[in-house]
Amino acid sequence: MTLRLTVKANPWRAHQRALIADVPGAVPVAKGNGYGFGLDTLALEASKLRTDALAVGIAQEVPKVRAGGWMRDIVVLNPWRPGDIAATDLLADPRVITMVSRATDLEAIKRSHPHARVQLEMRTSMQRHGIVADDLPLELGSLQFEGWSIHLPADGSLAEATQLASKALTCRRGAIWVSHLSVADYRVLRTSVGVQTRMRIGTRLWLGDASSLQTTATVLDVHPMRRGERLGYHQGRAPRDGFLIIASGGTAHGIALAAPVPQRTLKQRGVTMAEGFMEATGHTLSPFTIAGKKRSFAEPPHMHSSMLWVSGEEPGVKVGDDIPVTCRMTTTTFDEVILR
Repeated sequence: MTLRLTVKANPWRAHQRALIADVPGAVPVAKGNGYGFGLDTLALEASKLRTDALAVGIAQEVPKVRAGGWMRDIVVLNPWRPGDIAATDLLADPRVITMVSRATDLEAIKRSHPHARVQLEMRTSMQRHGIVADDLPLELGSLQFEGWSIHLPADGSLAEATQLASKALTCRRGAIWVSHLSVADYRVLRTSVGVQTRMRIGTRLWLGDASSLQTTATVLDVHPMRRGERLGYHQGRAPRDGFLIIASGGTAHGIALAAPVPQRTLKQRGVTMAEGFMEATGHTLSPFTIAGKKRSFAEPPHMHSSMLWVSGEEPGVKVGDDIPVTCRMTTTTFDEVILR
């Protein structure tokens, strides 16, 4: 009963090495579910790369990447806040760099841990965290200053990065850490700011070679059904003669869990309307593929398995078969991750 991620290790690692070589000062990111691979796997893989720092999302992920084999510097991307015990404990760790995004938090850290390693985050058009230019300059006292963080939107702007870097450097010289720039734009920034630059890379590093990744589910049962027969927790009826396919993978794995999609284009709105119509008529398309076609859910997925519907005289699969399943890697927890 397995939802499995199979990785072609050689080309996957070759992609990582090539990207790191192409981005001087690259910093791998390992956070959340480890982009589907798990934090322990990414920590071990990152330790094989030519980089001296690893970025994690929150303080609680630091012990996990260390357990996976990472022993160099760690940057915690989520900014420090009063009351975060795990993050506060790390202020005394000489291998941890704490992110600071508010002047009041900087003052609190100066009082409690005057020699902590800190990175200051500038507010970008993301409008998520960060110090605004009007709050500069800031006095760091005896804190170890590790540079400025500029966390850009998904399609990062070189102009915005350059403008914010210039403002930050008028306050204090230090390394510029960025995210979400193209390699070409990052190289321009690197040559223009006159200080060390670092670029955090997560999705492009671990998921950039999709051909190396295969996600599959196991067929657990195949039941012939007659039209009108009841099925599932909710006792819906079979829409016609066909087969009920039970496959591994459910809500506990992240199957069929989706984040809201921005509705910026007519195409995006059309897709949302079509999906809504299918759900209203009981034909929700699943991420599972059987005999070359995505199949509908027979009912909402269960915790560890999903019920799929196949019409016709042949099911197209048998018990024990592996079938493709489309997964959002950042929200999926696999039963097995195999590197071959």
